[in-house]
Amino acid sequence: MQPELATLTKDRFFDQQWLYERKFDGERCLAYRSDGRPVRLMTRNQQVVSATYPEVAAALDAQAAPDFVVDGEVVAMHAGVTSFSRLQQRLGVRNPPPQLVRSVPVVYFVFDVLRAEGRDVRQLPLLERKKVLRQLLSFGGPLKHTVYRTDDAAAYWEEAQRSGWEGLIAKRADSHYVGGRSRDWLKFKAENSQEFVIAGFTDPQGSRSGFGALLIGYYDEHGRLVYAGKVGTGFDQATLASLHVALARLERPTTPFERGEIPRRGVHWVEPRLVGQVGFSEWTTAGELRHPRYLGLRDDKDPASVTRERPSPAHPGSA
Repeated sequence: MQPELATLTKDRFFDQQWLYERKFDGERCLAYRSDGRPVRLMTRNQQVVSATYPEVAAALDAQAAPDFVVDGEVVAMHAGVTSFSRLQQRLGVRNPPPQLVRSVPVVYFVFDVLRAEGRDVRQLPLLERKKVLRQLLSFGGPLKHTVYRTDDAAAYWEEAQRSGWEGLIAKRADSHYVGGRSRDWLKFKAENSQEFVIAGFTDPQGSRSGFGALLIGYYDEHGRLVYAGKVGTGFDQATLASLHVALARLERPTTPFERGEIPRRGVHWVEPRLVGQVGFSEWTTAGELRHPRYLGLRDDKDPASVTRERPSPAHPGSA
């Protein structure tokens, strides 16, 4: 089953025909269980990660319900805020040692249900699916129910900004669950971040090791890789070292970028196979990022699917 994806919007509307949830910064996963067999946790690009998050899989295996498909996000928390950089320590680690599970615990925030007790519930309105979900699963430990609001949503948005959350997701309360990008789910971002393709790096300067900055971009509507700037902050020594090893294996003699003000000196080009999450303050008029900072690698995203997120200016209405 394909997960429903939210559309970025620059509008901030608060309507009781919509509900509002906290936006998480983690790894999106659908959890599948059939006939009481062990749960399969699957990412957006169909990778099975049950062994990466054994505490989540165990909590779902312990459920009384023998048949379900639920939707949620696996996150790591730091000071009450989801931290993608902290989650990096768990991403891609199959059968993590107990010490890692203890030092970097994860939580699976469940916010929707697609199948319950052998019945496809995607055509039910969202608020009805929420009721089905509460009756379907027992929450506790690493399994959390995602809180939502229909009243006082403006205050919830202010709380998101004060608390350093990534933002809110607005969802049409009467909407069905549809796979793919939807305008029934909208992203209200408190800070800008998205994934970018890593296509090069610069030499380190001074006492720095590994590399100086990453050269990043995205694909336009014609499939051309567009340069979006350099990212030189957000790395610790371990990240500099491990990323440099990965990038060195992908070096190529020519630039993969086809558009943008592409740098030519002191750069190394790589095959565009790695995807990084990057936070930034805004886009410049030249089409590059202002104040970018590296947040971590994303192995759940296909590089070819990475495009520039452009907020929709239109109010979607509440009919």
